[in-house]
Amino acid sequence: MTTARILIVDDEPGMLEVCADTLAAIAGAHIETCQDPRRGLALIQSEPWDLLVLDIRMPGISGVELLREARTISADVAVLMITAFPTVETAVEAMKLGATDYVTKPFLPNDLLVKASRALERQRLVLENRFLALQAEGTGRFDEFVGATDPMQKLYAVIQRIAPSDEDVLITGESGTGKELVARSVHRRSGRCGRFVPIDCGAIPENLFESELFGHERGAFTGADARSPGLLEFADEGTVFLDEIGELPLALQAKLLRVLQERAFRRVGGRDLIDVDVRVIAATNRNLREEVAAGRFREDLFYRLNVIPLHLPALRERRADVALLFEHFLMKFGGRRKPPVVRADEALLEILQRYDWPGNVRELQSVVRRMIAMSAGDALLVDDLPDEIALAPSIGPAHASGTSGAGNSDSFFDFRSRTLDRFEHSFLTEMLTRHSGDVTAAADAAEVPRGTFYRLLKKHALSASDFRRRPEGDA
Repeated sequence: MTTARILIVDDEPGMLEVCADTLAAIAGAHIETCQDPRRGLALIQSEPWDLLVLDIRMPGISGVELLREARTISADVAVLMITAFPTVETAVEAMKLGATDYVTKPFLPNDLLVKASRALERQRLVLENRFLALQAEGTGRFDEFVGATDPMQKLYAVIQRIAPSDEDVLITGESGTGKELVARSVHRRSGRCGRFVPIDCGAIPENLFESELFGHERGAFTGADARSPGLLEFADEGTVFLDEIGELPLALQAKLLRVLQERAFRRVGGRDLIDVDVRVIAATNRNLREEVAAGRFREDLFYRLNVIPLHLPALRERRADVALLFEHFLMKFGGRRKPPVVRADEALLEILQRYDWPGNVRELQSVVRRMIAMSAGDALLVDDLPDEIALAPSIGPAHASGTSGAGNSDSFFDFRSRTLDRFEHSFLTEMLTRHSGDVTAAADAAEVPRGTFYRLLKKHALSASDFRRRPEGDA
């Protein structure tokens, strides 16, 4: 097992002994203690640590100052603060500076042990995510795809196997999952020397579709002043990508079926049969079997297209890829802004991984670009999140698996989410009471942007007017 390096800094010898004895229960832990905060600072600066346990109030240098210095050296080290003076302001300051958690004196040894173990587990997960990102050129990337989860690895393997074939492919999946990327990847690896020609079946008017697809002869219709080859001819010896094939009207489905069967067609207004060597890849976000049953899609065309079926998982089905995708989009778009945006708060990544992403990868890309445009500094923070994500309910394991009882989950992240909700509600109530419902004053005192304060009030269904003092004598 990997050794966890833990440094405890407290000016009280008795507290150092209690903490060290308690944390010795962590398997493989290497523990050092330090009574002098200045020496603690030197140790933080000179050696790598997995967990820092810091007393907040110490002579000379406070634990908050040590925390601030530790964060300038390492963004990954877990930090647990210990305080004998529990106040909302102190807790908020510590958490804003990047503390993982805090313990209030006097505490039960098991409380310290549990929180330290959770902090180390969180740090381990962060490092694993970073390792996945560093391995992105290997298991995490495939052509234009970003994803290292099992569903994506299986997809990559299937693409490699079927690409050299000339068989038609039907790609299914929700909007925004990257169906065109799959089609381009299959074409790129097919060895075909012709073009990749995408056709949006839902965007071309029905009366123009035949002309666009098959081309037309001069005089075929009003305005046809010259012969014009269609997209199928343009894609000869290449690949035609029929996007949103489920939107194609029934009358055109019959004509397309004939082309797929014979790989030959006539231009509109023409007599000569034109042979083409094209591979057809179709895509849809509809359930075509249901469309066939409802009479909206031809059964024979479905089976002709469905020679090789490929299904793309929704982003919520591969949440572990969200961090990789986020880093990819941050690198891609963050450098374009002046000054560039180059990093993100770890708490932000946790929220993104627990959002349901109904718009899938396309929505994630849009959110990252919006946050980069709105960010005030070189880092993306939780405050930069759009309201629909920041205020969305957390998605826990029970929810994700379709079972009930997510609120009772023993998951660390679920438990912390519930604890944070209670803290936020208590904090907001206290600040509004202290400032008589004045949101501006409350937000300023909390050192929280007013917009964020209002969003938190909305999230917890709190109204500032309920905290305003009424004049004496009012009922």
